[in-house]
Amino acid sequence: MLAPRAGLDARISPVGVTARGDMSVPGDPAVAGWYRHGPAPGSARGSAVLVGHVDTDTGALGEFLALYDMRRGDRIEVRRAGDAPVTYRVVSRLTLPKEDLPPSAFRRSGAPVLTLITCAPPFVPEQGGYASNLVVTAEPVGRTQWPT
Repeated sequence: MLAPRAGLDARISPVGVTARGDMSVPGDPAVAGWYRHGPAPGSARGSAVLVGHVDTDTGALGEFLALYDMRRGDRIEVRRAGDAPVTYRVVSRLTLPKEDLPPSAFRRSGAPVLTLITCAPPFVPEQGGYASNLVVTAEPVGRTQWPT
């Protein structure tokens, strides 16, 4: 996945859910996790969700730190094995408390979008980390028809 203006360049790996029912996040801060229980990037419907780290416990910076620099209109290219890349255009960037992450971020119907999620301040150690999420939403560009 590339977003050149913001400096994002991450490999993508499928992820599922943890034993607690939370979405898994790859341990490698250079890797974005695609939520494999929902639509894939390039799907005709729904929200394809990618997650990644801003940083790690050791202080290493993650690729999704670039989400803080994304602006409306930025392009994101998702490269897919065995298929053409899909290009998206950022339409919104929103920071909200983790408990307020809307279920629509994981929707399986409706217009196709790419939803990128990472952690956002404040960092609250006694609560186990960041208290908020940064959510970037992007719409597909350059295709008038999507596969079904």
